Parts: sequence; C-alpha cells; structure tokens
Amino acid sequence: MVLVSAIARRFYLDGRSKVEIGEEFGLSRFKVARALETARETGIVRIDIRLPTQLDAELSDRLCEAYGLDRAIVVSTPEDPGDTSRQLGAVAADLLGEIVVPGDVLGLAWGRTLQAMGAGLTRLARCTTVQLNGVLSARADSVGSVETVRRAAQLSGGPAYPIYAPLILPDAGTARTLRADPGIAEAFAHFDRLTKAVVAIGGWDGRSSTVYQALTPDKREQYASLGVRAEMSAQLFDADGEQVRTDLDDRVLSISAAQLRRVPEVIAVAGGEHKTEAIGVLLRTGLLSTLVTDSAVARGLLG
Repeated sequence: MVLVSAIARRFYLDGRSKVEIGEEFGLSRFKVARALETARETGIVRIDIRLPTQLDAELSDRLCEAYGLDRAIVVSTPEDPGDTSRQLGAVAADLLGEIVVPGDVLGLAWGRTLQAMGAGLTRLARCTTVQLNGVLSARADSVGSVETVRRAAQLSGGPAYPIYAPLILPDAGTARTLRADPGIAEAFAHFDRLTKAVVAIGGWDGRSSTVYQALTPDKREQYASLGVRAEMSAQLFDADGEQVRTDLDDRVLSISAAQLRRVPEVIAVAGGEHKTEAIGVLLRTGLLSTLVTDSAVARGLLG
C-alpha cells in the first residue's frame, strides 16, 4: 500500500508519466498502471469531478444524447430571468476561447445573448471573423453585431468582415443591390469558408424574435399562417424543423440555412423558457452541433 501510494502521488500530484515512475521504482509501465488501478479500487485515490456551480453536467449529457449533439452546455437557470442572457453569453465566450483554433473562420450572428457573449470574450486564437447578417436598424442597439465582430477580431488579431447594412430590406431589388456592394460581397464570400458559426434562435412572437418585431403585422400573420414557429438568422422554420420559404428570403442580408448546413460546427446560444419551443424546432433541423442553454429549457426539451 505504501508503494501504491507513492506511485499515485508521483502520477496524480507530481504529473510524472508511467514510464518515468517505472524507471524510478524498477517496474514496468504495465505494473505502474496496475498500481494506479489498485489505488483507485482501494480508495487511496478518490477522483472528484467538480464543475462550476452554474453548469449542470447531467442535463448537458442528457441533452447531448437526446438530440445527437456534439456538445451541449446547460447553465443553471438564474433566479432573475434577466440574468439568463448574461450568464449564457459568459459561458459561450469561455467556450469560444477554448475551441477556436488558429486559422478558423468564425461567423457571428446577432442577438442579445450574442452581444453579451461578445462583451465577455477575453481570449481568442487568431482567426478570421465574419458577420453573418445585417443589423436591425430599427433597434437602438442594433450596432451590437458589428461591435461584436470588431471586438472578436481585436482579440484574435485576425481580419474582420462586418456588414454595415440592414438585415431586412423593403424589397428584393434593394437587397440585390446591397449584396453587390464590395464590402458586403466580401463578407458574403466568406460564408462558404466558415469553420465555426455562432447563432441565436428566436420564436415567432414579439418577445423572443427581433425579426418578428421588425416586420409589419400583416407579414407576421402571413408567415405564421404558413406554419412558421421559429427563426434563426432570418431563416424561418415550421414545427417539424423544415424551412419555410417566403419572400423574406429575398429581402434579407444573411447567411442562408443551406450555407449554415455546410459549416462544420454551428453553435447556438439561446435560453429562457419562452424560447423552449423554438429551440426544439431548430434542434430538429439538424443544423446545430452545439447548444448553450439554461436548465429550464433543457428540462422542457427532455420532457
């Protein structure tokens, strides 16, 4: 037991390899491995895995398995619903700091939670940052998407491709004209080169969708009658996760659902119980590989 304890200390506390430990004690690395197993079996070594208190590991695992995600991160729902965006944004900022690697082409959409994510970024590997859609000019804080792209580029030291134009245009002709603008065309040209994209999710109501708020009442009702239940980057989806084609497709400056489907990693950051249905819709599209959400939403999605 003394020998096993000494081997365990070398391995777990001193960070030495099995080969190094074997050389010190005159043992093969297989006997060292067996000694480490004995240390765990007899309780000499106890492994205690602890996540920060705001992360729910069990719900994260269950959500990942239920929807076939590569990654799910569930944050405990805060007592004050107003803190949800801030907490999700902070976790998403940490996630990007961990998974973005040099040479990535990172796309960033717009959303209140993504604004919080941008504000929370503290580190980012050198990458190219691309804005995925225009701004909602009717909103006082609509410049946030440009600021988020600029901040990410400043942290990473890589180039930025913002879109200085509205998300929704009055007609298809105006949208075509703006897409031909050199600066906007350059951003759009990077959509097919994306390696990672971060998106927000909206339902089809005034509380959970800024796109919904930007449309006329007639258009809201028209799209609802077609079965629209959720939106992501101004792409509309029905309850089954199927895309609903409308005239809005030709009037927006945004990445398309088809282009998002070709991105290797699409990370959605969205929370709040009022968005549970919409998040479920987008999970059914197969577009998402990672979801950052809160525990109330996760429980709702898992039934």
